[in-house]
Amino acid sequence: MQIRKAIPADADAIMHIFRQAQAGLRIQGINQWQNGYPNMDIVDSDIASGKSLVCVENSRIASVFVLAFELEETYERIYCGQWESAGQSGVIHRMAVEDSFKGRGLGREMISKAQQISLDFGIHSIKVDTHRDNGPMQGLLLNNHFLYCGVIYLADGQERLAYEKLF
Repeated sequence: MQIRKAIPADADAIMHIFRQAQAGLRIQGINQWQNGYPNMDIVDSDIASGKSLVCVENSRIASVFVLAFELEETYERIYCGQWESAGQSGVIHRMAVEDSFKGRGLGREMISKAQQISLDFGIHSIKVDTHRDNGPMQGLLLNNHFLYCGVIYLADGQERLAYEKLF
């Protein structure tokens, strides 16, 4: 399995993975990614900015995630807790696995790659948020040594649970 930056030719495969994730969340009754997010404009922007990464096996895109290092405005205020660190951190967004690749540990691989890239920049923290009902994502985070830190609110007012991993 190779993890690399996404290129424009990957956009349709990434969007396919996001559509599968949206459907899967809907089936589980999780009201996350049910409002047209993420969409192709976001995929194109993530690729153009160099923040989108894909896991590739035998020329097939198996999973996708975004790793950003800019200040996350919605992370400035955290409620019912606090972040583990105050310095710069990597932030993981839009992590999803293609249905036929689920159960193969790609979530762990994506987190490991995000940690490696962060360390290359001298950063020792990764933050991430997820929907309160997204138990699979919460389990992935806890199993990979993220700590629950509190609650943040997205720009549109939606609540998200916030996690951080120091390394």
